[in-house]
Amino acid sequence: MEGFILVFVVMALALVAMGVKSVTQGYEYTIERFGRYTQTLSPGLHFIIPIVDKVGNKINMMESVLDVPSQEVITRDNAVVQVDGVIFYQVLDAAKAAYEVRDLERATLNLTMTNIRTVMGSMDLDELLSERDSINARLLHVVDDATAPWGIKVTRIEIKDITPPRDLVESMGRQMKAERDKRATILVAEGDRQSAILRAEGEKQAVILDAEGRREAAYRDAEAREREAGAEAEATNVVSIAIKKGNIHAINYFVAQKYIEALGQIASAPNQKVMLMPLEAANVIGAIGGIAEIARESFGENSTKSALSINKEA
Repeated sequence: MEGFILVFVVMALALVAMGVKSVTQGYEYTIERFGRYTQTLSPGLHFIIPIVDKVGNKINMMESVLDVPSQEVITRDNAVVQVDGVIFYQVLDAAKAAYEVRDLERATLNLTMTNIRTVMGSMDLDELLSERDSINARLLHVVDDATAPWGIKVTRIEIKDITPPRDLVESMGRQMKAERDKRATILVAEGDRQSAILRAEGEKQAVILDAEGRREAAYRDAEAREREAGAEAEATNVVSIAIKKGNIHAINYFVAQKYIEALGQIASAPNQKVMLMPLEAANVIGAIGGIAEIARESFGENSTKSALSINKEA
């Protein structure tokens, strides 16, 4: 009797243990009754019917990552590249993840690899190397839509490495070097062009300033000649009036002035080193006397006396 009671107690404890389920944080359990899904247990302590109910799948609800193995992709311009990447996803519906697809990770991985070949195969090599963000966005959109019935959310797909063949890398290096040399040549030519333009502008400004200076100098020379001609005309007019009045001294003054100017030109000639010629002092004194007579007639008696005293002192 005691043995029967002991067996009964043990079986009761076993049934209670089978009916108590503790779900850890980050996981959800699916419950099956006679092989059919009935409910999902969230994190915490739960009770189920022993023997009738059982745990079907333990689903990880945390965000997970899958490595996409390297594979060959043929681009639109027939370049063969090696591509790998990573996938980030999270289960949102444990029942769908457990019962809508078999081997969720393998299915997600193969679906991603297939779409990588499809998306990258429709692009040129230059686009693959320069538009990686666009590739990631297109892959994310396609894979997320395809995996939505499985109860998961693909949060991110990143292409890690795109490796072209060695000969293609060398060709790209030569192309890059040629492009840089081209840009350097263009920059040098542009610099020479700007330098030539600035130099021409400087020469133009110098010519303009020189022309303006010559114009100003010519204007001032013309003005000086005009004033000199006016003074000469005034002096000639005065002498002409004196000659008209019969003043012989004015004639002597006029002839003496031209005589002295001629002597000055002869003396200043560059081919004349020594000049010997007789000079008649009386004629020069007569000319000075003529000047005094003109001054007496023009300025009056007082001025004439002053002029005579100056001549005597001389």
